[in-house]
Amino acid sequence: MGQYQPAQLKGYNPEAIARYYRYRPWLAWGRLVRILWSFAGFILNIKLDEWRDRVEQNKVKRAVELRKLLTNLGPTFIKVGQALSTRPDLIRKDFLEELVKLQDQLPPFDNAIAYQIIETELDRPIHESFSELSATPVAAASLGQVYRGRLITGEEVAVKVQRPNLRPVLTRDLYLMRWAAGWLAPWLPLNLGHDLTLIVDEFGTKLFEEIDYINEGRNAEKFASNFHNDPQVKVPSIYWRYTNTHVLTLEWINGFKLTDTQRIREAGLDPEAIIQIGVTSGLQQLLEHGFFHADPHPGNLFAMPDGRMAYIDFGMMDQLEETTKETLVDALVHLVNKDYTDLAEDFVNLGFLTPDTNICPIVPALEAVLGNAIGKNVGDFNFKTITDEFSELMYEYPFRVPAKFALIIRSLVTQEGIALSLNPNFKIVEVGYPYIARRLLTGESAALRRRLLNVLFKDGKFQWERLENLIAIARTDGNFDVVPTAQMGLQYLMSEEGKFLRRQLVIALTEDDRLHTEEVQRLWNLVKDDLKPNRLFNVAIGILTELSREGAAAILPKATFLGSFVGNQPVQNSGVRIQNSE
Repeated sequence: MGQYQPAQLKGYNPEAIARYYRYRPWLAWGRLVRILWSFAGFILNIKLDEWRDRVEQNKVKRAVELRKLLTNLGPTFIKVGQALSTRPDLIRKDFLEELVKLQDQLPPFDNAIAYQIIETELDRPIHESFSELSATPVAAASLGQVYRGRLITGEEVAVKVQRPNLRPVLTRDLYLMRWAAGWLAPWLPLNLGHDLTLIVDEFGTKLFEEIDYINEGRNAEKFASNFHNDPQVKVPSIYWRYTNTHVLTLEWINGFKLTDTQRIREAGLDPEAIIQIGVTSGLQQLLEHGFFHADPHPGNLFAMPDGRMAYIDFGMMDQLEETTKETLVDALVHLVNKDYTDLAEDFVNLGFLTPDTNICPIVPALEAVLGNAIGKNVGDFNFKTITDEFSELMYEYPFRVPAKFALIIRSLVTQEGIALSLNPNFKIVEVGYPYIARRLLTGESAALRRRLLNVLFKDGKFQWERLENLIAIARTDGNFDVVPTAQMGLQYLMSEEGKFLRRQLVIALTEDDRLHTEEVQRLWNLVKDDLKPNRLFNVAIGILTELSREGAAAILPKATFLGSFVGNQPVQNSGVRIQNSE
C-alpha cells in the first residue's frame, strides 16, 4: 500500500489517499491554492459589481465566469454545479441558465484519445464493433463523453467513453474535501458538522463506483428489473460485448431533456404527466425497491415521444435497507399527520438523533418549525421548504445528517428542482402523497399493513378522519382502484393476521356508546361511485371462493354482531357493506 499510486486505486480508500498526499504535500496544497484563488477572484468581481452599481449590467458575464470556473476546476466542482443547476429557487436565473450547460455541454477531450480508449478497452478495432460512430461526441459530461453509433449487428447505441486520467484528479480533490470537512466541523454549530467527513467518504465511494462502467451496467440492469412491470419508465439495454471498465455501450434513447418544456409540449406531451412519472418513480425507488438513482439531474432524465420517462447514467446509485424504507414511510405519514412525537422517534431510528437523545424538548420545536413549513394545507409541503426550516433546528438541537441520507436528500431535492423548472407551482405532495396513500391502503406487505394500522389508530382509538383522508387522497392517483383494495381489505380482515383489526373495527363502530353510522356514511359517499354492482358481485364471488372454513368461522361472530344493528338502520348506513371501502 506504501507504493500506492492514485491511478491504481480501484475503490475509494481515504486512508490510502491521505497517506499518499501526506508525503507529497506539494501536490495537494498547490491544488488548494488554485481553488481558493479561483473563488476569491470570482467573489471579488461580484463585490466590485455591487460597489460600482453594475450588478445588472454584468450578471450574464458573471454567470459565464462561474460556469467556466467550475469547468476549469474539474469533475468534482462540475458535480456541484450540476446539483445547483436543478434549483431555480436557490440560484439566480442568469447563473442557472449557465450552470445547466454543465450537464452535457462541457468541453470534450480529444477524439483520437477517445477512439484509442474504445479500441483498447474492447480489444478490437472500431470497425469490428461499430458500423457507424459519430466523428465527434454528442454530449460531454463531467466524467466522460458520449458518441452516437450503430453496432455491426444494426442496433443504434450510445457509446460512453471515460475521460483519461480521472482517478488522480478525483483522489486529490476528495483528499482536500475530507481535510476541509475535518477542519470545518468543530467550527459549525452543534452537530451541523457531525459526520461531515463521513458524508465526503460516502460521496467518494459513489464517485469511484461511478467511474467503473461495469458496475454502472450492472446497476442499470438491476434498475430495469425493478421497473420491468412499469410501462411508464424506460431503462436502456446494456450491450455487454461492447462494454468494459472505461467504455459503456447502451441502447440509444430518443427523447427530450426534462427541462426542455417547449420541445416536450411540441411533441404533444403533458409536462405535468412527466412530472408525475418522475416523482412517483422516485418514491418507488426509495420506498419500494430501496435502490435509488442518486444523481437525477436533467441530463440523466428524458421525456420520450411515446410519453414514457427514460433514466440514463446509473453510475451513482445507492441501496436502502428494508427497515430504513419502512421507517421513511413512517416518517412521511407522521409528518403529514403532524404526529411530532412519533416523528421525533423516527429521526432517532433513522440516525438523525442518537438513541440517548431526550426528545421531549425537540417535539415542540419540530411542531413549531415543520408545522409552519407544511402549512394548513398538506399541498403546500415541499422538500425545499422543509430543508430550509429544518436547518434552523440543527443550530439548536443535536441533529446530524447520516452519510447515506446526504445522497437521499440530494436526490429528492434535485428531483423536486426539476419538477419546479417544469412547473413553478409544483407541490410534491400533490403527486407523492397519493402514491403513499395508495401503497398503505393496498398493503402488499405485512410491514405496510402494520403501518396502515399505525396510521388509522392513535392512542388506541380508530381515526375515521384519517381513513377518509387516505381514501380521498389515494383516489387522486390514477393507479388507485378502490375495488381490488376493498377485496384485499376484506381478505385481510378474514385472515388470522386481521384478528386485531376486526376487533378494533367493532369497537370503533360502537365506541362512545353510539353507532358511528355518520362516519361510515361519509366513507360510502367517497367510494360508492367506484363500487358498481357487477364489480362488487365479482369481488364477493372471489372472496367466497378463497374463504376457508376457519376464516368464515372467525368472521361470523363479527358479522352476527353487526347484523344485530343492521336490521335497525337504513341499508346505506350498514357497517357490513361499508367495509368495502377498506
